[in-house]
Amino acid sequence: MKEILAGKVKTVFETGDASKVLIEFHDKVTAWNGKHVEYPKDKGATCCLISALLFEKMEKNGIRTHYIDCPSLNTMLCKKLTIVPVEVIVRNIAAGSIVKTTTINEGTFIQPPIVEYFLKDDAKDDPLLTHDRVRLMGIDPEPMKSQALEINFQLQQLFTLMGIDLVDFKVEFGYDVHGDLYLADEMSPDNMRLWKKDTKERFDKDLFRKDEGDIVEAYKYILQHLRQFA
Repeated sequence: MKEILAGKVKTVFETGDASKVLIEFHDKVTAWNGKHVEYPKDKGATCCLISALLFEKMEKNGIRTHYIDCPSLNTMLCKKLTIVPVEVIVRNIAAGSIVKTTTINEGTFIQPPIVEYFLKDDAKDDPLLTHDRVRLMGIDPEPMKSQALEINFQLQQLFTLMGIDLVDFKVEFGYDVHGDLYLADEMSPDNMRLWKKDTKERFDKDLFRKDEGDIVEAYKYILQHLRQFA
């Protein structure tokens, strides 16, 4: 198969069908735009399986995704899209960059949730974009914002059943050849913060960023519970 795109933790390949791509999830974790890297066993398959469960959950609730199926534990067959070069983040609880760049304390509940946009460009360190700047790029942010908030609603309901707070998450979108918007990329603890409601224990990539524990075991905990509730 011909490689289309090699990302930090995933590689996208062509398939025999021009309308589909194959995404391979690697046993690799990075932080700070690839400056810190490790290769934990089973991480790729765990993220792939979590993503598949969450994409299926979104589809059941009327949110179009690029997901088709998983030919193997660490590969995902997906609809081919033109990816929007904007990362969309929804925040329910203050953590990460919003704490570093504002006066808001970590753990502060954000009601209603806020939606932020970041340029998808590692070379520029993925800078924060305003709503108007996204429009200047020729991109209408409103469909992505409304989709992201609906995804947030669905995910919060699901994770609440698991005793988990959905702190924040990042999603990416793409358009098909007909101009329809789809949820793309992946949905896993690599792209969201998840805290246990009673203890605030982390089940996300901050374990790696802060050197506080085994991310694969944490991700497998999320996968196990998703299989019960998703």
